[in-house]
Amino acid sequence: MTTDTARPRADVPEPFAETVAPTSRRIRMSLRPKAGQQQKAGPVAYALLGLAALLSLFPLYWTMVAASTDNTRVSQTPPPFLPGPNLLKNLSAAWEDAAMGTALVNSLIVAMTIALSTVLFATLAGFAFAKLRFRGRNILLMLVIGTMMVPPQLSVVPLFMMMTELGWGQRLPAVIFPTLVSAVGVFFMRQYLVEALPDELIEAGRVDGAHSLRIFWSIVLPVARPAMAVVFMITFVHAWNDFFWPFIVLDMTNPTIPVALTQLSAGYVRDQSLIMAGALLGTLPLLAMFVVFGKQIVGGIMQGAVKG
Repeated sequence: MTTDTARPRADVPEPFAETVAPTSRRIRMSLRPKAGQQQKAGPVAYALLGLAALLSLFPLYWTMVAASTDNTRVSQTPPPFLPGPNLLKNLSAAWEDAAMGTALVNSLIVAMTIALSTVLFATLAGFAFAKLRFRGRNILLMLVIGTMMVPPQLSVVPLFMMMTELGWGQRLPAVIFPTLVSAVGVFFMRQYLVEALPDELIEAGRVDGAHSLRIFWSIVLPVARPAMAVVFMITFVHAWNDFFWPFIVLDMTNPTIPVALTQLSAGYVRDQSLIMAGALLGTLPLLAMFVVFGKQIVGGIMQGAVKG
């Protein structure tokens, strides 16, 4: 189809018809943002962003407020909205009552091991599914995706029996071993490498005589680094906050953070301020990690979005 700018307008004299189309085209082009030009946000955008930030930070602020008061004040209506004087006292009590020191070390070991292994195995599998050609590739990929549809509660009994037979009951390997890799991580890395990794780079590596592991180390890992940062962050947070399976295979003598918090809620009368103090202790390491590595994490996410 021909556009209106491609032919003279009927109501414009013939000598000026040739100048109408270029002029209107220049006006349209001037209204479009140039490549690399950033548009300034208006007051509505700043207001919405500020509201989103407040809503995101309010649960953390309320946890700190509740952890700094006593149980009677927390239960009052309306509840307090300003921090109280008992923060250090409640943090110390939660640390001693719930064995938070052991729980923090265990959670760090579990979350770091699971996150690193998931990143490694998911990147290897994602590279194989995305760029290698072998028999049964599509069937294996569908089987991996199919495991995402199975509720984890269905495998609790056989998995618990397996961990008992291996002698890992009440030990950290029982928490780490079943979650060394996730189907979500494999699928995510596969989808990323399909778009971000050119076939020409792999072919160039083959021409230079590099085998698959050498190509993975020298070519795939640098390209997949942004997606690996995303998988690491999501897996670490999920493993740190996981409660269901650690609660089944661990006891209060060797807990992780979510399991240790159940000790604070035991008893006839629950001390809400003490529970909030324990939750704050369990959240502080995640906040510290984001403060230290937040720039690299966000940069990796943005770099991955640009490549995608």
